[in-house]
Amino acid sequence: MSENIERRRFLKCLGAGSLILAPLGCTSVKEETTDSNKPRYGMVFDQNKCVGCGECKEACNKANNLPEGKSRMLLEQQSGGVEGQVCPHCGKSSCDCQRKYVRVSCQQCQNAPCVTVCPTGAAHRDPETGIVTMDASKCAGCKYCIAACPYDARYINKETDVADNCDFCLHSKLAKGELPACVQQCRYDALIFGDLNDPNSYVSRLLAVKDAVRIKAHFGTEPSLRYIPVVKLGV
Repeated sequence: MSENIERRRFLKCLGAGSLILAPLGCTSVKEETTDSNKPRYGMVFDQNKCVGCGECKEACNKANNLPEGKSRMLLEQQSGGVEGQVCPHCGKSSCDCQRKYVRVSCQQCQNAPCVTVCPTGAAHRDPETGIVTMDASKCAGCKYCIAACPYDARYINKETDVADNCDFCLHSKLAKGELPACVQQCRYDALIFGDLNDPNSYVSRLLAVKDAVRIKAHFGTEPSLRYIPVVKLGV
C-alpha cells in the first residue's frame, strides 16, 4: 500500500463518531507496550464496515484449501435492537436496521492455551512471526487444543486429521509477502492487518485513535484480534 493511500485511510478513521461498545462479551482495552523487536501480528475487525457478504470466508477457504463444510472463520450475525422496544430508525419491533456481524476465528492469543496444552508441540508459535500455527507432522489428533481454546475456534481437518486454526494465512499468503486472504478480499475495509509492535504501522495508528475491544480478555489470553464496535447512530 502506498504512503498516500495509507495516509488517506488513516485520516478517514479520525472522522468517526463516538463509540458505544457492542454486547460482545468483551473488555475495552488500550494497546499494551512491548520491548520486543520481533513482529506481533494482529488484526482489527470493524463492525461498522462489515456487511456480512461472506467473501472473506470464501477467500480464506480457497487460499488454505479447506475441506467442504469447514472454515477457519465464521461471521456471526447479531442484532443491536433491544427486545420489546421498537427500532429507533424504522419504528418497527422486528427489523434488520441494527444488524451487525462478528468475526469468529482464532484470536491469535499471546498466552495461547492451545500451545500450552499440546503434548507434541504441534500447536506452536512460529519463531519468525510469532503467529500461532500448526506443525501437521507432529499432530496426534488428541484434540487437547480444541478443548483448551476458550473461543471454540479450532477443529480437526477431516482430510488431514490435523487440528486447524486461523494463522493469518501464514503458510499460504504471508509466505508470499501478501496480506491474509480475508483482508485482501474485503471490499469494505472492515479488516486491517499489521504489526502491533510497529507504532508506525497502520493497524497500530488505528488502534491509537479508536476504541477497540477484545473478546474474553479477562481470561488473560491476550488476543491479537481487535474489534471496533458499531457506532450508534444519533449519539
